[in-house]
Amino acid sequence: MFSQKLALILLIISLLFAGCEKKVEPEPEPEKEQAPVLIQKINTFVKGVMTDVYLWYDRMPGIDIRYETDPKAYFRKLLYSEDKWSFITDDIISWENSLQGVEKTYGYSLAFGRFVDGTGAPTGNYFGIVQYVYPNTPASREGFTRGDIIIKLNGQNITADNYRDLLYGTSASVTKGILTNDGIVAGNTVFLMAEELNLDPVLMYKIIDRNEHRIGYLLYLQYISRYDTASLYRALQHFRDNQITDLVVDLRYNPGGMTKSVQYLCSSLAPLNIVNNNSVLATYQWNDKYQAYWISKDMDDQLGIKFDSNVPVKLGLSKVHILTGYGTASASELTICGLEPYMNVTLIGDSTYGKYTASITIKPEDWYANESDYTNFKNWGLQPVVIRYANSQGITNFSRGFGPDFLVADELLPAVPLGEITEPLLKKAIEDITGETISGPKRAEMPYVFDVVDRGFSKFDSQKKNLFIELPANFQKIKE
Repeated sequence: MFSQKLALILLIISLLFAGCEKKVEPEPEPEKEQAPVLIQKINTFVKGVMTDVYLWYDRMPGIDIRYETDPKAYFRKLLYSEDKWSFITDDIISWENSLQGVEKTYGYSLAFGRFVDGTGAPTGNYFGIVQYVYPNTPASREGFTRGDIIIKLNGQNITADNYRDLLYGTSASVTKGILTNDGIVAGNTVFLMAEELNLDPVLMYKIIDRNEHRIGYLLYLQYISRYDTASLYRALQHFRDNQITDLVVDLRYNPGGMTKSVQYLCSSLAPLNIVNNNSVLATYQWNDKYQAYWISKDMDDQLGIKFDSNVPVKLGLSKVHILTGYGTASASELTICGLEPYMNVTLIGDSTYGKYTASITIKPEDWYANESDYTNFKNWGLQPVVIRYANSQGITNFSRGFGPDFLVADELLPAVPLGEITEPLLKKAIEDITGETISGPKRAEMPYVFDVVDRGFSKFDSQKKNLFIELPANFQKIKE
């Protein structure tokens, strides 16, 4: 009996002590730190634009902008999985200059190669190969021409970490390479200082007479509207004055540009009845909000583009040969697919990039009524995709690009100057036009193999692979 009482007492005491133990509360989570006020203002601008006009606005994730400390990273989180082209910049002035052909540059375009062994494994450092050179530039004054090789940068080997400095740097000491049967050996070293230049996209135009054919050749590097009625007009007028029978347009290095320039070029080339009837060149598909708005306002100019019957030169061609490559993108691809329903378009080279959308530039001044709302971030800007385009037959979504009718490699080691009839892509075009074979020096068998790992000209290379439409004059009125 005593032991039972004792056990009961001990049980009661233990329960009392248990009840007196302090309850352990979980540690509160530390309060998440919010982004600085200025960053939140930029994020608000980004969110507002993308929610309104972005083609895929309805697929954007919901993200609390208060905790996003990097506006560029936040912008990238909003992009739809198919979107490789929309971008954001905090240097809108340089970007808009680039669209107008104003660049701080050495003046050359480079491909970057790397030797490989029989298994395809890399065997050495990078080297640069000149694809083309603009005249009256630092590179041209130092004698650089197509096919020249660069093997050292500021006395160092060219690697994956520093090769872009050959394009984007402000100054560089570069060592040229000499191609031999055993590889590349060092040549002389020159110093380059980048300059801000106005770069005319019409790099070359000429007439080639072959076998009763008078063939025009146009090397066009970017669709820049301010050159439409200047150098592009002069080239087209030259072709008309010389009564060309055929035309070769070299777009292998043309990443894109403005729809106005596409309209101008296509209207200058296409059959006369198509141009004079202002036939459809392309149609636009905006997001559901904007598509409905343009339709409700009968604003057909925002729903597509037509051939322009008022262009000053009308060649009225029934066929055109276009030289292509992976650098052929957006506006160049619209030229191809826009013309194809109306004339025979023959592609020579390699597959194009695959860009079937277009974008607009939106700056804070386009978005806000009062400058005080964006004083601290006025040099930011967005380039969101806003439309998918199609040609008059509804062809769109060519994500793998347009394949060539004749697959021809853009040979750089050794290289033939652009515009020469033995340059492989142009040679094939002339042979297809004339039906005759062009003989030339036999290409030497190289005892080595190399891969092209990248190509470039500008720090905006990837952004230039875009098609640009102008911001509507009343954009501010329809923003809700």
